[in-house]
Amino acid sequence: MKSALRLRRPAEFKHVRRAGKAYRHPSVLVSVCASNLPHNRYGFVVGKRLGGAVQRNRCKRRLRALMHALHESLRQGFDIVVVARPAMQGQPFAELQRILKRLLFQARIIETS
Repeated sequence: MKSALRLRRPAEFKHVRRAGKAYRHPSVLVSVCASNLPHNRYGFVVGKRLGGAVQRNRCKRRLRALMHALHESLRQGFDIVVVARPAMQGQPFAELQRILKRLLFQARIIETS
């Protein structure tokens, strides 16, 4: 994912988590906040509860791949933070894609669930 499409500073994550709206699932939490940019920016959070560095990095890679695949079908102008939860481990990729699409549909950022 291009660096222009990524949230990097802790203040940016904090703003999305406080000012945005959260959509929850046992595997993933998605926080969405409108921004003044012509494109979306994405941030990914994977805590130490998910395991060691290898497991956390695998979760982040999977989330980045999912959002990269969905980027073209999303409405633009939002900051989106995706938080992995421990239930995410062991989920098939297709199931995670279905969950993420459903949460983004609830947030009214994607047209089809």
